[in-house]
Order: sequence, then C-alpha cells, then structure tokens
Amino acid sequence: MRFRQFGSTGRQVPIVGQGSWKIDNDRRGPAVAALRRGLDEGMTHVDTAEMYGDAELVVAEAIEGRRDELFLVSKVLPSNASAEGVVRACERSLSRLGTDRLDCYLLHWRGSVPLVETIEGFEQLVRSGKILSWGVSNFDVADLEEALRIAGPGKIACNQVLYNLEERAIEHEVIPWCEGHGVAVVAYSPFGHGSFPDARSTGGEVLAEIAEAHDATPRQVGLAFLARAAFVIPKASSPERTAQNGAAGDLELSESELARIDAAFPRGPKPASLPML
Repeated sequence: MRFRQFGSTGRQVPIVGQGSWKIDNDRRGPAVAALRRGLDEGMTHVDTAEMYGDAELVVAEAIEGRRDELFLVSKVLPSNASAEGVVRACERSLSRLGTDRLDCYLLHWRGSVPLVETIEGFEQLVRSGKILSWGVSNFDVADLEEALRIAGPGKIACNQVLYNLEERAIEHEVIPWCEGHGVAVVAYSPFGHGSFPDARSTGGEVLAEIAEAHDATPRQVGLAFLARAAFVIPKASSPERTAQNGAAGDLELSESELARIDAAFPRGPKPASLPML
C-alpha cells in the first residue's frame, strides 16, 4: 500500500481507504469483517459521517482495540454546523465511534449556516483535542476560497468530493486549486453509483485489457487511475472485495495506460456546478 501526505496535516495516509456510506446494519457481521480486513491490508483511512445512520456504530465495532492505527474521519451535517452545533455533533459522533478524537472532521456540504461559524466550531474542537484537523466536502472553488479567507492557509486539511471514471468534473478546477493550496482531495463513490463500466462498453474493454496486463481487476485499475490525484475511499461489502480494493494501492499504471483510460473516459466540459450525491 502506498502512502501520501494528507494535506496540511503532516500525516502519511494510505491512498486507498475505506468508506462506510450505506453500510447495511442488517448485515452488520459482514460489514465489520470487511472493515477489519481492510485494516489488516493497511487501509487505515476510515471514513464515516453522522448522516450515515448506524455506520458510526458499525465502524466502532470494527475498529475496537485498533484506534491508534487509524486515520479516522467523520462529517457533520450542515444543519448542525453552527459554532455550538458542530461541537455537540462531534461529541455525539465520538460517543458512537467509541473514541476520544477524530483525525479529521468535515463539513458534509454547504448549508445555510455561515461558514465562519462552522470554522469557529472546528477550531474550538482542535483546541480541545477532540479533532486533530478539519476539512470540507462537496466544495467547489468559490467555497474553498471563502473557507481559505476565513481560516487562513494551512487549515483546510481536505476536500472530499464525488470522483470516479465517469464523473471527472473536479479535474477542471477543484483538483488544481487543492494541489496549489496543500489541500488533500478525497474521492467518494470512486466506483460510481451502481454504474461501474462493464466489459461490453468501450471504456470497460479498455479497463479489462489493462487489468489483464497487470493481473488485476478492472475495478483495481479504476481506483489506481483516480488515486494518481486523490485518496480513494471505496466501500466494500465483503472481506474479499475489501482486499481487492486495497491491492489497488500497489498498482502503478504507465503513462500510456493512463492516456488510454483518459481517452476512454473523457472528463467533458466544466459543469456549471459541482456534482454531488
């Protein structure tokens, strides 16, 4: 597993981590097993959110006894993002996760609460040691610029955004901005939303050919392509799938292979607004 510095935090974090959106609490045992297998494979960046229902409780069970290995991330809903609301929401997440701290805490998306209040709450949590860093999610460049003006440089650890082979809008401006300001980019839904290209499509055929050359799977090739510019946090429903995801962290694609994927999945024009799920 390759590691990379996570924005301004100074922490080295695996390029392939684990998401928890839509973890099925009715199948809690397999979900816990999948997360634990990921930890065994070095996928110690674990992402969750208060919006994800019981996901924080499932994550808590999976990480019990292994907290110090982790780069643990959760997110606050915009409706809870006032200066005082952020603190209360974080304390609830900490309780559900069974830990005394988060390595990074994110605003899930922009809401009606002024950003200055949210950042005030984040900074209070940093001072109290309940979070070690903070970041944002689903922020376009204008939102990032506003956060930078409020907080100053070196404060925004990451921007977690929708990024997959068929949704590459962030490559136009968001990724360059983040690279220029030392902000990590984290890709959620890196396989899309139930729409990963199959071998019958042109793009799927390209992925399959490249995968065969590396004794890998098309999904591993897709993750490796995205991980050249972002941390990726796929969710897996089984230990076997988790291990397959983790192996993408060792897969290095050649310039010609990257060019083939780029041509098969063109980024398209810059959209009017940043896409999100």
